[in-house]
Amino acid sequence: MSEGNIQTFKAVLEQSTKIVGFTGAGISTESGISDYRSKGGIWDRFKPVYFDEFLKDEAKRLLYWQRKKELWEELKDAKPNRTHLFFKELYDRGRLIGIITQNIDGLHEKSGIPDDKIVNLHGTNLEVACLDCGFIQPAAKVFSGLDLNKSVPLCPKCRGLVKPNTISFGQSLRQKDLENAQALALSCDMMIACGSTLIVQPAASFPYMAKKNGAFLAILTQSDTPLDAMADFVSHQKLSDFWDAILAR
Repeated sequence: MSEGNIQTFKAVLEQSTKIVGFTGAGISTESGISDYRSKGGIWDRFKPVYFDEFLKDEAKRLLYWQRKKELWEELKDAKPNRTHLFFKELYDRGRLIGIITQNIDGLHEKSGIPDDKIVNLHGTNLEVACLDCGFIQPAAKVFSGLDLNKSVPLCPKCRGLVKPNTISFGQSLRQKDLENAQALALSCDMMIACGSTLIVQPAASFPYMAKKNGAFLAILTQSDTPLDAMADFVSHQKLSDFWDAILAR
């Protein structure tokens, strides 16, 4: 990453008025949240419970909730880091029109960006939703009273099955979220993709869509991505090192 490239990124950043952030798990590791796909991450340690298994099998539901309880212990006290706060500052300056995120940790919400500016493609762990009546509860309330030695939780309204309001394996993404993400991708003049391998579809289609529609595409992530060759700016530094480099210049 050359001095000239950084100056180009900064110049476009200052000129852009319709910026969209696209974020993946790599932005939250510096908040102490493990990347699902990394060695030792949840997917490395546990075979996932598919949505149809959750619906049909009580033992699978218990296993699912045991894992979610473990994840909640990691999430509940996590705080937004410099990358989350970078996007919050852009929002405060009236330059960020939205965030498209693959993350379910709720750290963009915790940073202070309004819910209606965030497209949670894979849902959020900050809520627990009933699969029958749709009643939504704060996850903190559910997990604080969770006793899996008795049973998995049920909806307090209709006694239906509940689960964190996230997209499970085998469960389709919400059409409205896909439509909102597409609208942001086609409206922005700059998209900044942070902490994503840009491999998982359909999420990874949105940075491509933004670039094809004329937006400046910046990719900030430690790994190579399929879109590096077409991006206008690429940094494979750790995000904290990248922000240090930006401030140093």
